[in-house]
Amino acid sequence: MEQYCGVQIVYEDNHLLVVVKPPNMPTQADASGDPDLHSTMKTYIAHRYQKPGAVYLGLVHRLDRPVGGLVVLARTSKAAERLSRQVREKTLARQYVAAVRGNVPPDGELRDWLLKDERTNTVRAVPENTPGAKDARLRYALAGRAGGLSLLRVKLFTGRSHQIRVQLSHAGFPIWGDARYGAGRPGEQIALWGAHLGLVHPTLREEMRFDALPPKDHAPWSGFDKDVWAAEEKISL
Repeated sequence: MEQYCGVQIVYEDNHLLVVVKPPNMPTQADASGDPDLHSTMKTYIAHRYQKPGAVYLGLVHRLDRPVGGLVVLARTSKAAERLSRQVREKTLARQYVAAVRGNVPPDGELRDWLLKDERTNTVRAVPENTPGAKDARLRYALAGRAGGLSLLRVKLFTGRSHQIRVQLSHAGFPIWGDARYGAGRPGEQIALWGAHLGLVHPTLREEMRFDALPPKDHAPWSGFDKDVWAAEEKISL
């Protein structure tokens, strides 16, 4: 798989660019000044196609900075508009894997009301009638257990800030390595990964699916046996 500045390129055509964002890279430029995915891939397009001047690359959705996984970017304004519509209409399917602590039931659905504190960039679950709170819903399924951890397959129905991290922690299943919501320890990499992405091509109108599992030789992913990962690779969105 081709790489550019540590970013894996999964798929590319005149309208789409699907990549794997490395953990700890911001999706877009922030106050840290660190290299971000959006700017990095604009540079990639400029170099690869020898485009002078400003390069268009639309940012359709995001992953939290510590989280790695699949991201789709739009190479044309038409693609950006149509993919953004899929995000709004919840037809752009995003599915994650997470290694969590706690005694997790085999499967379930979580619904909470989340409130973001812009000053601290933190989110918490609050009562439904709290001013400013937003509805958040996800579904999870248990894929396997190992070493006191459970591997969950998580599908989002809403796209709230820090949603998976906050909802799983609030339910008593904090994500391994999550320093903000899961008591992660220094040196641990959060075990949340954008593994599956489904969309309709903005011009061809064809359904497309992309898969990119986390690095299975890294902790804590390495604790789950090959049969668990083999089953995960065959799932449908």
